[in-house]
Amino acid sequence: MKQQSIAFILVLLAMVCQAQTNDIIKNPKAFSTQVDALVKQYQDLDIFSGAVLVAEENKPVYEKAFGLSNREKGTPNTLNTLFDIGSINKLFTKVVIIQLIEEGKVKPTDPMGKFLKGFPKEPSEKVTIEQLIGHTSGYGDYMQSPGFFDRPQSEQTIQAILEIIKRMPLSFEPGTDWQYSNAGFILLGAIIEQVTGKSYYENVKERIIEPLGMTHTVIDGAKQATPNRAIGYMKTMRGELENNENILLIPTPAGGFIMTGTDLLKFTEAYFFSDKLMTEAGKKYDDFYLFLQKLKKGGGAIPVAGGFEGANAVALVDLQRHLVVIVLANMDEPVAEQLSSGVYAVINGKEPAKPDLPPLQGLYKAYHDHGIAYVKQHFNELSGDDRGREPKDALLNDMGYNLLFSGETDHALEVFKLNTELFPDIANCWDSYGEALLKKGDKAAALKAYKKALTINPNLPSSQQAVKQLENK
Repeated sequence: MKQQSIAFILVLLAMVCQAQTNDIIKNPKAFSTQVDALVKQYQDLDIFSGAVLVAEENKPVYEKAFGLSNREKGTPNTLNTLFDIGSINKLFTKVVIIQLIEEGKVKPTDPMGKFLKGFPKEPSEKVTIEQLIGHTSGYGDYMQSPGFFDRPQSEQTIQAILEIIKRMPLSFEPGTDWQYSNAGFILLGAIIEQVTGKSYYENVKERIIEPLGMTHTVIDGAKQATPNRAIGYMKTMRGELENNENILLIPTPAGGFIMTGTDLLKFTEAYFFSDKLMTEAGKKYDDFYLFLQKLKKGGGAIPVAGGFEGANAVALVDLQRHLVVIVLANMDEPVAEQLSSGVYAVINGKEPAKPDLPPLQGLYKAYHDHGIAYVKQHFNELSGDDRGREPKDALLNDMGYNLLFSGETDHALEVFKLNTELFPDIANCWDSYGEALLKKGDKAAALKAYKKALTINPNLPSSQQAVKQLENK
């Protein structure tokens, strides 16, 4: 099954690097020179364009934009350019639901069925609001449903996505495990609407955007129509550049707001350093916030990030020093996280890591130049430090489908087979291998691969459908 790495993601990485006393940030000229030189390294590889903002005590000490927002027209990025922040806006959704808890309109232990109708009995009765907030509900990613990215924008609304989620099985007993959940935040958005009688977007505007004066932020509607928006650019595994206009989704409670670095700073400051959005009493319902407080004493920085193909954003926060590094990119993830970590290293007087090509491009180059045995032997180093953003099997899975869709079936089979060898306990690896075998015409081997996938995950829809079709023939 083709995995959509476009899925919005919120990445939490503890302790990017330890803080050290260093005065370079007090010397704007020297600091700017070093950050400029670091950014140039990324630009020389053509993996970054966007904006960088560094603020200390809520006062910007560095603000610059780089590269083009529209390569076709030659339009440059500026500090007023709006960038996609991906899953970072899950924090906005969380703030609103916690405000409703503080107002006594919902309880953390309320089951979702109290507010949302038409769902199966188990999630209706067992999945609670606090589980939706904490990614422990058992719901996964609705974006993995077949054909989701072919849907028109009129079918990407909260209500339309609810119909998809109603058909999704739970991956585990609610409250017993953790799984990153885009579906969970759509459900929270729907609960917000049901409880308040207003749209999710009205709630966010009234409760967050307007009070914080975020005048350069768009949270609803078709993004393509927004002036000053950065068009996203993604690179294929062969290094070819394409824009991401055909995969853009409308903003939802799970992700997709667009804004400037200045507006993201306003939200970041309010969320991490004030009581403007949540009282201290309300913050106890936010496991993420509580986790950060435990890390505060140790120093260092925590990035909150989001992204998909052609977009990446990060707010890296040093709670102890009241320092924020924001990087917004209209190019592939994880460049914003890597660059922000590099800027933070400069702040602390350390040598930043040198940028490198994204792991998928490096894997393909190694395969093209040296063959599958070399990739197997050197996979860990080739797959790189993707910062926990997605499982490493997804890299080979993406590479295999790139080859399969370009007609290189034999090469795709090699890659998919290697994925089953490296990750034998992941159902999707066997499912993808089965798809390639089927395209090659080896139905018996394909059936065997699909059945292997179902022994690992009996609820994998693509394998279920393939086995049914193959056994009926």
